[in-house]
Amino acid sequence: GSLATMAELNVGAAILSVSTPGTAFLSGAADATALARDLNDCLADVVAGQSDRFGFFATLPLPHVRESVDEVARSLDELNADGVVLLANNAGTYLGQDGQGDLFAALDARSAVVFVHPAVLPGPAVDGVPPFATDFLLDTTRAAYLLVRNGICRNYPNIKFILSHAGGFVPYASHRMAVSIMGDTGRSPADSLDDFAGFYFDTALSSSAAALPSLLAFAKPGHVTFGSDWPFAPVAAGKLFAAGLETYPGLGAGARAAIDRGNALALFPRFGSGEPSDAGSTLDQVRHTVSRAVMRGVVRLVNTR
Repeated sequence: GSLATMAELNVGAAILSVSTPGTAFLSGAADATALARDLNDCLADVVAGQSDRFGFFATLPLPHVRESVDEVARSLDELNADGVVLLANNAGTYLGQDGQGDLFAALDARSAVVFVHPAVLPGPAVDGVPPFATDFLLDTTRAAYLLVRNGICRNYPNIKFILSHAGGFVPYASHRMAVSIMGDTGRSPADSLDDFAGFYFDTALSSSAAALPSLLAFAKPGHVTFGSDWPFAPVAAGKLFAAGLETYPGLGAGARAAIDRGNALALFPRFGSGEPSDAGSTLDQVRHTVSRAVMRGVVRLVNTR
């Protein structure tokens, strides 16, 4: 069960959520809403029994926006959910596409934490390629791109988006995406980069020695939190990636403690007191600054050719 797994991974508190497919497999708004309500009522009951160990992200019946707005009010205001979980796409409708303004306004008004988890990509699967291995990362990246490209992060600044799996390809491809947004909208790549780096990122299945340098150099200070991906990922996988985080030489003790606990406490202070980390290692802070300086130089070059 959850408590046994938490003990094995040395996790003090966990935020529960319902992942893919959520309610998107139900085409009717009424059925999707009824299922979302049942799920949220169930999770609220679980949390009420051990509120010091568990929180929950509420499920919303997307892509049905009006019904989702109603469930935001019910789950956050009445059930005291710790945030909401939104799939990167719901039956092919991506987070950040047009027509979702009322939902983001409701979340922004409550300074909500929004956990973004991937779903199965719209379109056929590829034989021999499990969706979790590659497609999920692309799905999250698509949603993050639209949230930045369509101004959601700027227009609703009180929402705190957490991207699962270290944001998919976001840290690695951020400059490429920022340039693409400039070509499409004329927006400054530096502004887009600030928005991409302003997401929160969990470390689920992503705290390897290959992935951490890019993530830590890119994310804003205090924006990386521990994630396990349980139960999709078995306990053995959770232990493997937790060990990668604990033994990564680029993290000092303070930065590691912040990822393990402090940064999450800043998002969910009801679980205890704690200070988010300043930021990772000095080297990562330098990389973060250099990354933006390079982009500003690229913008000047593009504008003067």
